[in-house]
Formats: sequence, structure tokens, C-alpha cells
Amino acid sequence: MTGLFRRRRAALTGGQAVPRVKTYPSESGYVYQYFYEGRRETREGWGERGIEFVFRCTADRLTWMSISVVVAASAIGAWQEAHGRELSSTEHYAVAKMALFQAFDERAGPAQLCGTVRVRNADIEGFVEKLGL
Repeated sequence: MTGLFRRRRAALTGGQAVPRVKTYPSESGYVYQYFYEGRRETREGWGERGIEFVFRCTADRLTWMSISVVVAASAIGAWQEAHGRELSSTEHYAVAKMALFQAFDERAGPAQLCGTVRVRNADIEGFVEKLGL
């Protein structure tokens, strides 16, 4: 009977019909290829609302994996309140992409990319500054 009450995930939106594969040479030494699949509103297990950005990635061009980057609404809200302006949906995507790059850089290899990348409140400030927004 397990799984009967599991909530369905919303469909992804915003992805391209023909995805563009991009390359990222990470500080960990791996060269990743990735493309954006789309985004969806999410509510994490503890009730935190946010936006989940889903990317497909590979380090060997053979094994592809989905990586979710969750940007918590509370983290975005804290940044917006501190800076007196709202981040656009394009800027939300840019923050998620920077978090993906950070995961590529900080994790020892592709096997450690399993699971969800969560954007911490402290990360947003650095990402936005790095992006020059």
C-alpha cells in the first residue's frame, strides 16, 4: 500500500523543444555537458516552497543523469527584501545555473551529484554579485 498517497510532481515547463547542450569545465577536473529540461513549482518534504530547475548532465557523454536544483522561495524572498527589488524568472534561472556549476566544482565527481542541489540563503548573494545583477 505504500506510495498510494504519494503526490504527483508537476510537469516541467520552460524547456526548449530542441535542447542546447552546453559544456562546463569544473574545478574538480571533470568536463560536464548539460542541458536545461525545465522548471516547476515545488514543495519540499518539510513544506518549504520553491522552484525546482531540472538539468540533464553527463561527464562521459554516455551516462546522463537528472540533477534538480531547488531555489527556496524563502531564500529568494530574503534577498529581495534586503535589496528592495524582485528577481525576474530569468534571474532565478541564473541563480540555479550558478548553483549547478558550484556543485560541479565542489563535488569530487559525477557519482556525488546524486540528489538535489539546494540553494542556501548565503549562496544567493554571492551568485547575484558574481552575475553582476
